[in-house]
Amino acid sequence: MRKTGTGSARRAYSLVVAGASGRILVVDDSEAIRQLIRVNLELEGFEVVTAADGAECLEVIHQVRPDVVTLDVVMPRLDGLGTAARLRSDPGTRDVPLAIVSACSRPEVEAGLDVGVDAFVAKPFEPAELVGVVRALMKRVRGASSSGGN
Repeated sequence: MRKTGTGSARRAYSLVVAGASGRILVVDDSEAIRQLIRVNLELEGFEVVTAADGAECLEVIHQVRPDVVTLDVVMPRLDGLGTAARLRSDPGTRDVPLAIVSACSRPEVEAGLDVGVDAFVAKPFEPAELVGVVRALMKRVRGASSSGGN
């Protein structure tokens, strides 16, 4: 008897935006890192949109309407901590979960916490750790929306 449909083949081809688990905005000045993060998240069923720096993030975030934003710290034009501060001060984005994905020093982590960053993933990162952090932030978003939060 031949098995059809689901099983391991489904896991291997889970890149389906129509049934995406959520939309992630990945912000990093390195194209290679953006692609690495994109592939890892898309393989787990997330829709991924990218931006090359904080300024581009601020330009597109209201159109993209992501569920989670990942930010590098060191970027041209507007760095990740400055971007996080601007996102937190905007009523339209203040509640979007933010994860720093960067080789952060202790002072950068403390500055990130001060501006409202929700999570940190150290570069170089393990893909499973990144996916776990994004999933945890997504659960928090869904929990807030199902309990009547805006």
